[in-house]
Amino acid sequence: MRTFAPAYGQGVTASVTSSNISGEIDRNKNRSAIVVTNLGATTIYVRTGDSSVAASASTSSSDYPVLAGAQVSLTKDIQHTHVAVITASGTSTVNVIAGTGI
Repeated sequence: MRTFAPAYGQGVTASVTSSNISGEIDRNKNRSAIVVTNLGATTIYVRTGDSSVAASASTSSSDYPVLAGAQVSLTKDIQHTHVAVITASGTSTVNVIAGTGI
């Protein structure tokens, strides 16, 4: 297993609310992983996809949760160029960067 090699200059830092936000993280479609850092005090939900991607915080169909203050490394489809993030309620701040390895 290779350690994570970030795609410097392609990261996204944003304020997150209960309204979806999304940003481009892999414009070259050549990264297989992302690292998500939740800098806030509220759980966030993450999904990767194309430019129309939207995350869900629904109790019946939520996306990948990242707990407050946590950092996770996730694999993604290499064709996914964007990430969407949402909270169920409240606000948080997130940093997401694409790369290769875990």
